[in-house]
Amino acid sequence: MNKIAVFAGSFDPFTLGHLDVVRRASALFDTLWVLVAQNSSKRNLFSAEERKSFVKKAVKELPNVQVASFEGLTVDYMKQVGARYLVRGIRNSSDLDFEQTVAWNNKALYGDAESVFLLSAPEHLSVSSSVVRELLANGVKDAALLSKFVPEIIIHDIVRNKGDR
Repeated sequence: MNKIAVFAGSFDPFTLGHLDVVRRASALFDTLWVLVAQNSSKRNLFSAEERKSFVKKAVKELPNVQVASFEGLTVDYMKQVGARYLVRGIRNSSDLDFEQTVAWNNKALYGDAESVFLLSAPEHLSVSSSVVRELLANGVKDAALLSKFVPEIIIHDIVRNKGDR
């Protein structure tokens, strides 16, 4: 049986923490879908297509990782691709509390869904898309600084695509 998992998020933008979870999850599953979620209630810095492009570039070396975007319930996408596992990264107890509730709701909506929690690597505990957006909003374009938060391969694209947003 092919073990298919989904790792969903807004990835606005994709960070080193996200990449770490993708690398580790790709070793556990036959196929890992990184799903760029389109949440209509969220105002993203980058478009879904830009975010998808960043993720594709960052994970291109991982042969069993696919990247897609989707608007709707993650469990609906899981059913569409035949996935039974939902990967979630956990940085702290607040993340765990939130993700536990989401996991229960997903299980209620899709009985075959199993959530798999991967603890953040210690070096990524303070890395978040929010921090990167704040840096960009304040004009930070220094690749050396940004490389502490996002994969080097996408820094230029993130800075270029940010524009005047």
